[in-house]
Amino acid sequence: MNDQQFEKAVARMVRGDKTGLREIYEAYIGYVYRIIYEVLQNKENAEDVTSDFFIRLWDKADQFKPGSGHKGYLATMARNMAIDFIRKHKKEELTAMLQDIESGPEEEERSEKRFYKEINESDVEQNVIQDMTVQDALNTLKPAERQIVSLKVLSDMTFKEIAKAMGIPMGTVTWKYQNAMKKLRRCGYE
Repeated sequence: MNDQQFEKAVARMVRGDKTGLREIYEAYIGYVYRIIYEVLQNKENAEDVTSDFFIRLWDKADQFKPGSGHKGYLATMARNMAIDFIRKHKKEELTAMLQDIESGPEEEERSEKRFYKEINESDVEQNVIQDMTVQDALNTLKPAERQIVSLKVLSDMTFKEIAKAMGIPMGTVTWKYQNAMKKLRRCGYE
């Protein structure tokens, strides 16, 4: 779908015609899901946020500005929704953790044991770098690096489009991409 087709579909959505939304959904469901998944790293949550994405796209169709590049618009919206999801759930986790601390020292001790168990498991992971799958190699990247690689490789976006979608300078995007590629090469992937 090119910019003109997208703009026509959005115009139909603004008029209340759901065929415009269906066309965008069919063309971009995979694209949007990949962006959201790269941020969340959880299939179920990514599916939920992707569903919410298309509802929000319908609700906010009148806010789209024609001529601004629809792929960057979709990527920015998807990324922001994923980040909002994380923020919301981090607050819930913090609240639960505070409740655990208030519940007494035995609960705090269990939390501490879980923390040390996670640390020991991550040490084991670092020792098993050989025989890494592509997913394992990608998991060595920081979330922003993983997202940039995904947008560049899977979505075929330019560095300029990625910078606009992520709201960071293009130089930062290229720098993070190069660092990510170095890490992947060390793991045996090009």
